[in-house]
Amino acid sequence: MQRPAGRSFGKLRSHESMNRTFLMCCLCLAASLLLPGAAHAAGEDPSLSLLLYLVVILLSAKLMGHLGVLLGQPAVLGELCAGILVGNLHLFGIQGLTGIASDPYVDILARIGVVVLLFSVGLESTIRDILNVGLSSLLVALLGVAAPFGLGWFVGAWLLPDQSIYAHAFLGATLCATSVGITARVLQDIGKSRDKEARIILGAAVIDDVLGLIILATVSGIILAADQGEKMSLWSQARIALKAGGFLVIALMLGSFLTPKIFRRAAKLRGPGVLLGVSLAFCFLLSFLAGISGLAPIVGAFAAGLLLESVHFREFGEREIHYLEDALRPLMEFLVPVFFVQMGAKVDVRVFASTEALWLALALTVAAIAGKQLCSLGVLGKGINRWAIGFGMIPRGEVGLIFASIGATLILGGERIIDNTTYSAVVIMVLVTTLITPPLLKRSLIPRNIPGEDRGQQEEPP
Repeated sequence: MQRPAGRSFGKLRSHESMNRTFLMCCLCLAASLLLPGAAHAAGEDPSLSLLLYLVVILLSAKLMGHLGVLLGQPAVLGELCAGILVGNLHLFGIQGLTGIASDPYVDILARIGVVVLLFSVGLESTIRDILNVGLSSLLVALLGVAAPFGLGWFVGAWLLPDQSIYAHAFLGATLCATSVGITARVLQDIGKSRDKEARIILGAAVIDDVLGLIILATVSGIILAADQGEKMSLWSQARIALKAGGFLVIALMLGSFLTPKIFRRAAKLRGPGVLLGVSLAFCFLLSFLAGISGLAPIVGAFAAGLLLESVHFREFGEREIHYLEDALRPLMEFLVPVFFVQMGAKVDVRVFASTEALWLALALTVAAIAGKQLCSLGVLGKGINRWAIGFGMIPRGEVGLIFASIGATLILGGERIIDNTTYSAVVIMVLVTTLITPPLLKRSLIPRNIPGEDRGQQEEPP
């Protein structure tokens, strides 16, 4: 049978896709209607309700992620929107899904998911990448962390005067980090991944990740110490910052020495999944050590990813997957959507009925965009599109959500540092900054194309 040609074939595939989408919607709705009865029938076996929660989480995440990709957006936005939808269905009389935002077993899976996610982020860079960034990338990263932090702190002090200075500081921390994966995809799509602008952005992103995690660890540590009654002097704040940076430095130094030896011996083991098992054990060990050191476990996970270079896997031979990212992908496709859906489910859309939440969301978004535009002042040299570099550093994506989720768990004086209104405003900021980046970046770079120019042969920076 001859395949339908051109547009007809595209319509056929689109029609089939819509049928599958409708079927998945029906399954999700049926599962949500079954949940109240399932929870009652589960009795002392909480795994039954967890299994049904996972049905809804995974199907809704994949469905909305698919729709996001069809609309030209990253799947993570669709997964986040799925959580917002699922978490607010109780407003329409469907009560069975309210537990997704607060169920302790879903929360454990989400926490493991974010550890695995930061592990994969670390795998995208190496210690060599950090040491080899150019001066422009370093300055862009420094300004790209300092400016949003200061602006976020100012917004908190201005619009949330009744909250503590620690809440204002954490709000600034949520604006620091950049989710450069979205930018990297856009640059690749328009054939600009070898331009000077792209090299500066990607180099700055490596330093940006490290600095963002140090700031997160420092602010979180200060809040935990303050909750325990410790007075926050300049020395105590510096001590916490040094502990965060020191953990990363010591972990990277010791890990650089020990990791090759560990994987050389692990390569002698027989059986399936040795590479993945040993790598995850290493990730979880560093995450645990970070946690008992008073830092966020994701700091250890990121350090583990930085340490595991591909050279460590060569001795596994043909019997194992050579790229850890490939072995890790199935686990990420299960756990990471659980994190994003749960983060979305914690958003209470009713808070946006108040002008306070709307103004806060708007102010945070403006501060997030302006702060990353200021980082372009660190670019040295002529003939470089500074607007494009600023636009490329805008998206917060999954990194901003990770920071917000940690803030939602921090307690000071019996109250959460990030309340429902602030958390929902941060999620809106993440959505907006992620949505606007692709069109802004394309608009700033594509007009520079010369007709007939080979995009693959762009000049690289010295």
